[in-house]
Amino acid sequence: MGLGAFLVYFAIILIIPIWAQRKVKSAYKKYSQVAATSGMTGAQVARKILDDNGLYDVTVEPIRGELTDHYDPRAKAVRLSEKNYYGNSVAGAAVAAHEVGHAMQDAEEYAFLRFRHALVPVANFGSNTSFIILIAGFLMGMSGLVLLGIIFMAAAVLFQVVTLPVEFNASSRAMGQMVSSGIIRNDEERETRKVLDAAALTYVAAALVAVMELVRFVLMYIGMNSDD
Repeated sequence: MGLGAFLVYFAIILIIPIWAQRKVKSAYKKYSQVAATSGMTGAQVARKILDDNGLYDVTVEPIRGELTDHYDPRAKAVRLSEKNYYGNSVAGAAVAAHEVGHAMQDAEEYAFLRFRHALVPVANFGSNTSFIILIAGFLMGMSGLVLLGIIFMAAAVLFQVVTLPVEFNASSRAMGQMVSSGIIRNDEERETRKVLDAAALTYVAAALVAVMELVRFVLMYIGMNSDD
């Protein structure tokens, strides 16, 4: 890879995540200032959808921070950032419904979610150690060590890729539940979808960058063996 291509590559992997983060923050900021016509808080939205689906054992809890919202499968808890938990914005309702979508996946043992959970240990190990192994392999000229690093990196990349259907499915469930339960009106569907799509974009960007990094190291490995 020439210097020019190398610089373009690094510009891309830096710009894509930053752009995606700006996109989601912009959409969230805009629609967090738009009150939902239902007047329901994020906590009420989450509780209603959970109850409508018989998930009475899943709790809804506030958590500090902004956009720290998540579903904890071990505690069976939907945790919403305080602004979304107590507020009644379109953005807050969308985020709450999305996290409940994960609770629904968990209850149904959604295949991609189960697969992602199974990947967590190896993905964590791969993301933490793959670069160290790769650098050591290249410095010592050991192609076998480089290949091992690529395998560990591939596990982490697979986790990123499997995350995509999990997140898109949760957003799809969120839209369906909010519409069917009357939480949002027809004229609010477009605003809600913008929030959900912007959030999904961050996962797409992360997966794209991860795949690009993996491809780069695979090409370097091939070139290393060709030199031999």
